[in-house]
Amino acid sequence: MLVPLKVRAEHLNRKDIVYIRQSTLAQVRFHRESTERQYALQEKAQHLGWNQEQIQVIDEDLGISGSSRSLRQGFQSLVAQVSLGQVGAIFGLEISRLARSSADLLRLLELCALFNTVVVDEDGIYDLSDFNDMLILGFKGTMSEAELHFLRARMLGGKKNKARKGELRFPLPVGFCHETDGQTVMDPDEEVQTAVRNVFRAFETSGSAYGVVQYFTQNNLRFPKRAYGGAWAGKLIWGTLTHGRVLGILYNPVYAGAYVYGRYRDQKRVNEQGHFVQHIVRLPQEQWEVLIRDHHHYSYYLYAISDSYIVNYKPCVPC
Repeated sequence: MLVPLKVRAEHLNRKDIVYIRQSTLAQVRFHRESTERQYALQEKAQHLGWNQEQIQVIDEDLGISGSSRSLRQGFQSLVAQVSLGQVGAIFGLEISRLARSSADLLRLLELCALFNTVVVDEDGIYDLSDFNDMLILGFKGTMSEAELHFLRARMLGGKKNKARKGELRFPLPVGFCHETDGQTVMDPDEEVQTAVRNVFRAFETSGSAYGVVQYFTQNNLRFPKRAYGGAWAGKLIWGTLTHGRVLGILYNPVYAGAYVYGRYRDQKRVNEQGHFVQHIVRLPQEQWEVLIRDHHHYSYYLYAISDSYIVNYKPCVPC
């Protein structure tokens, strides 16, 4: 068997890692060809001279985006093993499988150059101690990151354009549902309507979310939530009303007949481990991207939409 010059005995004496990743669980479920091609890289490793016992498959990151390593335990394990000089080669279907972040990729490539680990993808074999190979992989990584940016920008642009017309559909809160023509209407289940109205009536009386919870507890009332995804998709599940659910209802402009897009924004911060993590922040009303008042003619309570929920409530005549 003819072994390429870039794969030497020092590489074959160490383990080979086949790194497998898909960005979402939907891709794992429905795009199986890509996953199968990644697992098939084990055969390529054997063809290049590694024994099956030397091949380690890392697939813990299936269903996790490659834009950040903070949640990718498999990628962290890969970096750690390369840092210990245990890895002779890394196999990936393409460079974007390793990382979509240039910072993560360059760190890995620098370690590969330091510990003499080659990288293998569908296009070839790369010796990171060679400047040209490092340049090629760095360029591929930059293009991969740019590709992700372009895809995200196109998808977000389409969503925003549809949202400005009030046509972008979201999972509606309890008490509403979509008609076949896309219109937002009240849930036809009168028990659901009554439960939602009880929330606003109790809040009007008590003036606090805790007061609403207390009212439901004292009267042994349940509150519904709608399941999304899985075997229970679309089903109503009745249970105890919590303080968080009450705040979610009181803050939601949909109950006042409004359509809103862009109430929240992802914000990045650095955690104690030095990783970037995202959390969601609520934006003030003037920063909402879309606010269409009277978007639907069905509402439970009419009120002045504000950053605070304690404003000008008035009962809406039941439809």
